[in-house]
Amino acid sequence: MASESPTPTGILRYPYEAITETTDYLQLVIYSYDTAANGGDNNLISQNLTNKNPFSTLSIAKNVDKKKVLGPDGVIALPMPSNIEDSNSVSYEFGELNSLTAAGLNFSKEVMNVTSLKEAETLGNKALNKANELLIESGYRELALKALAAQSVNVFGANVSLNQLLARSEGKVLNPNMELLFNNVTLRSFRFSFKMTPRDENEATSIKSIIRTLKKNMAAKSVENGLFLKTPNVFELQYKKGNRPHPFLNTFKPAVLSDMSVNYTGENVYATYGDGTPLAIIMTLTFKELVPIYEDDYDNINFDGKNQQFSDNDLAYGLNGQPGNKIQNDNVQGVGY
Repeated sequence: MASESPTPTGILRYPYEAITETTDYLQLVIYSYDTAANGGDNNLISQNLTNKNPFSTLSIAKNVDKKKVLGPDGVIALPMPSNIEDSNSVSYEFGELNSLTAAGLNFSKEVMNVTSLKEAETLGNKALNKANELLIESGYRELALKALAAQSVNVFGANVSLNQLLARSEGKVLNPNMELLFNNVTLRSFRFSFKMTPRDENEATSIKSIIRTLKKNMAAKSVENGLFLKTPNVFELQYKKGNRPHPFLNTFKPAVLSDMSVNYTGENVYATYGDGTPLAIIMTLTFKELVPIYEDDYDNINFDGKNQQFSDNDLAYGLNGQPGNKIQNDNVQGVGY
């Protein structure tokens, strides 16, 4: 397999002006999926929210060339979207376990625990005695007969259940002991929309580079003469205030860019500058996180490059210093994932 050509790293930004210590923005960092899976220097599994790209520091970002398509380690800084929200969910499903099923389940457990013939004989006698007791009680006897009747008519293509027979004949059904049970975790998705209006040639070039970079990095890679498709690059999202993580908004797990749409007629009419640059562009991005969120994620957050252990009563807010020169406290954390 031919080696991939190196892709440039750097930072793309809209608006084009330099970001300051008080600027709030959304930062996207590009990583190779192989790095995330194999645990390289940019291991995403560690949830390290710092970027090792030297061009991401504010002091030199304004001097970086914006006329390039970025690859892994590239950074894109976008204005805060107008639709900032997160939605966490877990999956639950209802479950049923009536008394007869519970009794059968307990008997099955006892059968599986049998280790000798003597224990098997004792268990068999116990089961026969219990069956005789149930048959003597008319309620259980009638229940057994109705269950057999339902099975017999279903042989001829009917669809009759025991509960239907009980409801028709006696106006009652088996107590299902219904309970809502945890079923599974879920993965979050985020949808952002950005309206970009280029004001000069530099900003138009930066917007074009951002769009092309996102399209290229979300595309699958063909390897080994097209026999296989390689997973596209993944993204690490982070709300930021200057060089620091945002002190309130949610954090993200590593994500893929699953959908991207670009509307080149942002004012609902085709209008361009003399060089063909649209007057207004609306870019809509949909990111889906790679891994679910677990409880211990809230206690082990690599925040601002510092592996800090947080507890539920360790939330800190506010600033240090005198008015006008205040900075974020070192341990200010947001709402979590």
